[in-house]
Amino acid sequence: MVAFKAADVDRFVARPDPGKPIALVFGPDAGLVRERADALIRSAVEDPRDPFGLALLDGDALADAPERLVEEAHTVPLFGGRRAILVKAGVRNFSPAVERLLASPPGGDCRIVIEAGDLKRAAPLRTLCERASIAAALPCYADSGRDLDRLIDEEMRGAGMSIAADARTLLASLIGGDRRASRSEIGKLALYAHGKTAIDVEDVVAIVADATIPAVDGIVDAAFAGRAGDLEVNFAKARSSGVSAGAIAGAAVRQAAALHRFRLAVDAGSSIEDAVRRTAPPLHFSREKLVRTALESWSAKRLERMLGQLGETTLEVRKSAKLAYPIVQRALLSIAVAARRKE
Repeated sequence: MVAFKAADVDRFVARPDPGKPIALVFGPDAGLVRERADALIRSAVEDPRDPFGLALLDGDALADAPERLVEEAHTVPLFGGRRAILVKAGVRNFSPAVERLLASPPGGDCRIVIEAGDLKRAAPLRTLCERASIAAALPCYADSGRDLDRLIDEEMRGAGMSIAADARTLLASLIGGDRRASRSEIGKLALYAHGKTAIDVEDVVAIVADATIPAVDGIVDAAFAGRAGDLEVNFAKARSSGVSAGAIAGAAVRQAAALHRFRLAVDAGSSIEDAVRRTAPPLHFSREKLVRTALESWSAKRLERMLGQLGETTLEVRKSAKLAYPIVQRALLSIAVAARRKE
């Protein structure tokens, strides 16, 4: 059984192995599945819009007519040249069609790409393709922190821009889970900042961050000020109101980035009061007391470390949806404990 690792998947998509004309692209990241399937099709045919070069088949239809896939794979193009078949999986099992195809594979001028969702390890379609020497099973999971950094760099270079370190950390905490959605958010950010050479935190907050939710503000303010009791109360309110764990984690990253910026201003000679009141967008007066308390407790170096830890927390939340709330709550409580130490 061949199990492709992330680096192997990227290499295969960049340079498909001609000895594996059948590719199953699957996983929970629907945007990445679509992106990789499209890339494989584009490298197989000159014009994906050409109906003679690309055949589109529905997986549910193949469940009723499994012989059709083999027939399509062995069809000779009317005008010659390379050919591709894109099969979009539905809800029905069409593995018998794939079994027939594996027993009678196409020639080197035809590539079959099967686009599927998140398949369990024992799913018939996945098992068939992982065991077949002429097939490649390409999993597509949510982007890791390194993947997100690479994606941000790629999109920034394409837009002719750079991005500040704290803005990068914040942006990475707010995207992920779906590659196409991530690209879309970065694209909107680049469009918003058109004319600038560098993107900063304010740009990310203005375009990518969720609208500020008072209950979430109360959570992060209490955490960084060391108020564990207030944190627990506000966390329970936010959760019961349907605020996602990801949104709370993102707010914590934004708070850490803002406090880091304030702390640097104070270290450069500004008073805490001036650093807090001269921020843009302005901080609501009801939050000023707790933010000042936090600034007295945290150094710039500690906040920088905390940004890295929170980045790891947001990635953990994406990977473990069922445990997302406990993961975020634990991280925030550890922040509250650290705030009280005032190292």
